[in-house]
Amino acid sequence: MWGLDDKHVLITGAAGGIGRALVAAFRGAGARITACDLDAEALDALEGLDKTEKLAFDLTDRGGCAGAVESATARQGAIDVLVANAGFARAESLANLDGEHWDREIAGNLTGAYNITAPVLDGMRGHGGAIVFTSSVNALQHFGNPAYSAAKAGMLAFARAIAVEEGPRGIRANCVLPGSVRTPAWNHRLAADPTLLDRVVPNYPLNRLVTAEEVANAALFLASPLSSGITGVALPVDGGLTAGHLRFIRDALGD
Repeated sequence: MWGLDDKHVLITGAAGGIGRALVAAFRGAGARITACDLDAEALDALEGLDKTEKLAFDLTDRGGCAGAVESATARQGAIDVLVANAGFARAESLANLDGEHWDREIAGNLTGAYNITAPVLDGMRGHGGAIVFTSSVNALQHFGNPAYSAAKAGMLAFARAIAVEEGPRGIRANCVLPGSVRTPAWNHRLAADPTLLDRVVPNYPLNRLVTAEEVANAALFLASPLSSGITGVALPVDGGLTAGHLRFIRDALGD
């Protein structure tokens, strides 16, 4: 169905909550995987992949990214799909943002995406391919996390640049924009405030958070030939959050 049998898919942030779902989804579609992460120990714990299918490196290290792409290509052939999924946020507002944190979040979320994409693009120019970025609803509206949001918004512009300039070479680039996803990244916040999700969930029209698997399925679609005519788009996977403001309607209209 997906048209990804034996395609080589490189996934960053593969050991995280969404990353693990991405690995499972693309493996289920018959793809060959190169799973990448900063955390070598977490990467080792990924089941179903051997060591030749795992690479640990830092996305902020431009030379390390180029070396990882070279190694992945040597091991499994040309990369057909890149899923640039790695990222992080600090749960901050402008009041507790400083220059050091700004630099770190832009580097980890946006520059890191560029660092891995640039060498992948060099290889794709000879045969085409698909790139999917994991951006965020924060790229469209402000929900806090200003540095993270700026980085994720920059990712949309970067994807559009690739879509327009590399389209004639058969390369597509799109973004998935998750809302809140219940992954282990929430654990420390829920430990501090077990009622947090009780206040977050009512903002979502579907009355729940989306799952990592739902985000992975959207990425799978955008990477596959099923979306062969789609490039340069930003696809929210957010339970309806960016469609409108349910809580405002309830507060303003008494619904």
